Amino acid sequence: MKTLLVIDMLKDFIDEKGALTTGPAGADIVDFVKEKVREFRDKDYPIIYICDNHKADDKEFDMFPPHCIAGTKGSEIIKQLEPKKEDIIIKKRRYSAFFGTDLDLHLREKKINEIYIVGVCTNICVLYTAADARNLAYEVNVYKDGVASFDREAHDFALKELGTTLGCTIL
Repeated sequence: MKTLLVIDMLKDFIDEKGALTTGPAGADIVDFVKEKVREFRDKDYPIIYICDNHKADDKEFDMFPPHCIAGTKGSEIIKQLEPKKEDIIIKKRRYSAFFGTDLDLHLREKKINEIYIVGVCTNICVLYTAADARNLAYEVNVYKDGVASFDREAHDFALKELGTTLGCTIL
């Protein structure tokens, strides 16, 4: 069984004035991500939204500006990708969608073994989620036209790392 993970397509990352915006790179993938959501939904494959969701005093803010604080507009999924009631939303506080969440349990309960990934940031949350998925023996596919970062060089490195070191299929 397949699923689509939509990682951090949140206002603070995608909106031009978001707290940790990916700028034009993030905005440029919105239509592609929307199309993939539609494709998976049409085939009755589950859509799982992975959402950064921090406490106001999160230690991550020692490295990055405060962003996606729980309950703020910046932590909301962008309007163009608004989830349906049957979609799953998993909130996370760290880079990997598996760390401290019930994502693995949910996938195993639904007998999902093949993950497709879109979202941001390629070199952070996409990369670390994919790494944990591979370590847990999931088949991982990443849509190169559906991921982005605020750092183009790091984005390119992450795509190479995803394919070469982690064995993800880059589509």
